[in-house]
Amino acid sequence: MSFFSRLSDIVSCKLDDLLANQADPPAAMARIISEIEEGLSGARRSVTAAGNSEERLKADLEERKKQASWWGDKAREELGAGHEDAARQALLRKRETEDLVAGIEQQLAAAGSTRMHLSTTMRAIEARLAEAQRIQQELRFPASPPLPGKSSPSGPSGSKPPPTIDRARDAQIEAELDALRKELKKG
Repeated sequence: MSFFSRLSDIVSCKLDDLLANQADPPAAMARIISEIEEGLSGARRSVTAAGNSEERLKADLEERKKQASWWGDKAREELGAGHEDAARQALLRKRETEDLVAGIEQQLAAAGSTRMHLSTTMRAIEARLAEAQRIQQELRFPASPPLPGKSSPSGPSGSKPPPTIDRARDAQIEAELDALRKELKKG
């Protein structure tokens, strides 16, 4: 049985609702996690492909800009040599190349937007996977109430959760945590 038909289903689902009607919630959660991991793998491939496409467009754009400049120089050179028709042809080629540049710039902007959208979706799927793994852990080992005088289930202050694969995201979280600490010290 497939729980998800699209990546957006993973992002928008309520895991508790998916488990509510299952005869064997731990087994269902294992299947759900497997599907989320599959979706995450596909999302990562999509982000990589979008990034590669964006890089190819950037390289093509730079090459076309150089070509347009070269045709402009060629027109100047031909006109200087008294070859007005050749200068005209060079300017025509320059204009065609500038039109290509404008089209590539639009494609590059769209590729950047697509990559950012896919990256955001990928991070949402990563968050959903983390949530599913926490639920799976709770299904395996139901939480017991904290003992009197002990720290809360969130852990003692100053403890760090294990790092994720995304080091930049980890750095952002640590910076935000530092800002919150400073804010609390002022208050």
